[in-house]
Amino acid sequence: MNADGQASAQVNSQVRSQLGSFGGTCGLIDTFGRHVRYLRLSVTDRCDLRCVYCMSEHMTFMPRKDLLSLEELDRLAEAFIRRGVSKIRITGGEPLVRKDIMTLFAAFGAQLNAGRLRELTLTTNGTSLAQFADGLARCGVKRINVSLDTLDPDLYRSLTRGGVLAKVLEGIEAARSVGLAVKINVVALRGSTATEADRLIRFAHDRNMTVTFIETMPLGDIGVDRIDQYLPLDQLRRSIEERWTLSDLPLRTGGPARYARVAETGGVIGFITPLTHNFCEDCNRVRVTAAGILHTCLGQEDAVDLKAVMRRSHDDTELMRTIDGAIRDKPRGHDFVINRNGAPPALSRHMSATGG
Repeated sequence: MNADGQASAQVNSQVRSQLGSFGGTCGLIDTFGRHVRYLRLSVTDRCDLRCVYCMSEHMTFMPRKDLLSLEELDRLAEAFIRRGVSKIRITGGEPLVRKDIMTLFAAFGAQLNAGRLRELTLTTNGTSLAQFADGLARCGVKRINVSLDTLDPDLYRSLTRGGVLAKVLEGIEAARSVGLAVKINVVALRGSTATEADRLIRFAHDRNMTVTFIETMPLGDIGVDRIDQYLPLDQLRRSIEERWTLSDLPLRTGGPARYARVAETGGVIGFITPLTHNFCEDCNRVRVTAAGILHTCLGQEDAVDLKAVMRRSHDDTELMRTIDGAIRDKPRGHDFVINRNGAPPALSRHMSATGG
């Protein structure tokens, strides 16, 4: 292997350690031959922020009685693990606002210790991370994603409708101090992200973190026209390349991101493009809402009520059969569209209900 090849392999190894990777066999296979190994499990639709691209200012959340209990979430995850799921990401809403959430992380940590689960991760807004970082690490969490769209305190307060940036930065440092690998997620927004990207890239790479830019998705009525927010990532990338030198990496981690190395920093940035280039051909994940609704595609209205199945019987035979059937019917892909035709959002459910 030549020097360039050795350098590329070293970078890819480092990135995989930060981002994770997938392998092994799986019993959940859809009709298009895709192996589902990844469960994104929402534990709440509630959040302590009201980000302008995710929620309306005045949200109506699910009654608590409609949510799965922590015991039901554990049982559901166990069923997916038995069918071959090797990675679980805990999502929300903001998962760390769920009461007693660490008992669920502890249960999943036991699955890690027993070798039945390969990876447990978390997506968070970071506002409570300083409080929970150490406990997460003790439960076996190695990597987390933190949503952070700006390093400007005033803009952060505006985008989140009242959030305090300092709390998130404190949480990130707390996570890093206990050994958690942190990836920064940035929703690309017209009018702000292009000017914020440089600071976010430098901030992340100075701390050995990856930063991933994500196109905003038409999920739920948020009270504004999505076209006013939408920034295509090919446009953002051209803007970034005016100041940074990017080279594409042949790196796949089982997720939708495509990665590039920044020559000036040696760090990595990712691009997730559900609109300009969908990533459905090798989709390996499904999502379950906090109410126990299984969505096998983020961008379709498909829904299977696993909560009803679970509450009908303590035996998991029907639950496993229902999961298998839903995976077989997993759609080929989504067709998100954002335009000014006055149409409602592509899906009525909010991102906070689905878990990203």
